[in-house]
This record gives sequence, structure tokens and C-alpha cells, in this order.
Amino acid sequence: MHSRFYKTVELFLLFILIPVTLTLPAWPILKAVLGLMGFVYVVFYLLRIEKLKFRLASPLDWKRFWKRTLIKLLALAVLSVVYVFLFDKENLFEIVLNKPKLWMVILLVYSLLSVYPQELVYRTFFFSRYKTLFSSKTQLVFINAIVFALAHLFFRNALVLVLTFLGGIIFALTFLKTKSTLLVSIEHAIYGCWLFTVGMGNMLGFPH
Repeated sequence: MHSRFYKTVELFLLFILIPVTLTLPAWPILKAVLGLMGFVYVVFYLLRIEKLKFRLASPLDWKRFWKRTLIKLLALAVLSVVYVFLFDKENLFEIVLNKPKLWMVILLVYSLLSVYPQELVYRTFFFSRYKTLFSSKTQLVFINAIVFALAHLFFRNALVLVLTFLGGIIFALTFLKTKSTLLVSIEHAIYGCWLFTVGMGNMLGFPH
């Protein structure tokens, strides 16, 4: 559905213009409306055009998924603990030790209200809609990681952009392998929850 030109313009509007607009210091109502309109458009496309069914893809290779995810989590854990210890030591596991209830609320809200919608937009919709615009999977993954990082521009933090770019590559590859929004959402939630746990939640806009 729609021409290559239409899809290119659509990609620019949804994944570049709107995220850049959200970084503007003024017009909070306009930014909220633009973000909501973009999300509604994506959901409409998935439900009406792609006939997306909110059910588990079958079969899912859970054993392989957990093995790969836990290996990547171990690498993330080591690197993030070292980083926080060296550059922000007072916050190392601070929220778990001193504010366990807030920590649990953050993990729940983040996983349900942030991660899943992100994966619907940036993996399920993006790959379904724009895969024909790119000549190779490498290009598709790279551009997906770029626009995923752009979605976090409003944090105004270089480290966040680096992490989300790398995360975008990881999540894109997982989605390509599994074709499952559920699995990539679980992986995304695990890594994000770890960053809050280790003490990096403040840079991601959550209470500290």
C-alpha cells in the first residue's frame, strides 16, 4: 500500500520530524498532540492495514531467546556497573537499596507503558512498513537504530543516544530473528530495567 515516495515522506515525518520537534523548548501541547497523532497513525496501520493480531507468534524458541538475552544482559551488567562505579558511584544500586517500592513501580510502568509501545512503533510497524525501502537487512537495521536513537533526543544526553543506538541494533536483530513483538519487548524491558536498577535511571527521565 502506498508508493515508495509516500513511504519515504511518511518515514521522515514520523521518525525524524516528530522526534526533532519534541526537543523544542516551547509548544508542549503541540508536541503532545504530534506524538499522540503519530502513535495513533501507527496503531491504525497495524490493526486495519496489516490486520495485526495481538497473539503469540508460534512457535517461539524460548530457550534460544533466553540464552542469547542473558548473555547480552551479563555483558551489559558488567559494563554498566563499572561505568556507574567510576562516574556516579553514589547512585550505584541506590534506588534498589533505599527506595525499593519506587523501584518496583518504575520497572512496572516502564515495561508496560513505555517498552511495548516503543516496540510496536519501532520494530513491528517500522519493519512491516519500510523494509522494501532498503536494499539490504544491514541498511534496514542501521536506519532503524538511527531513528530509535532520534526518538530519545529529548533527553539531551549523548550517552543515552549511544545506548539507544546500540540497543536499536540489538532489538532490530532480535526482531528479524524472531518476528515477535513480545520477545523483543521482553528483551528491551530486561535491559532497560537493569539500567534503572544499576543507577542510571536519572538520565532516562525516571525519578531517582
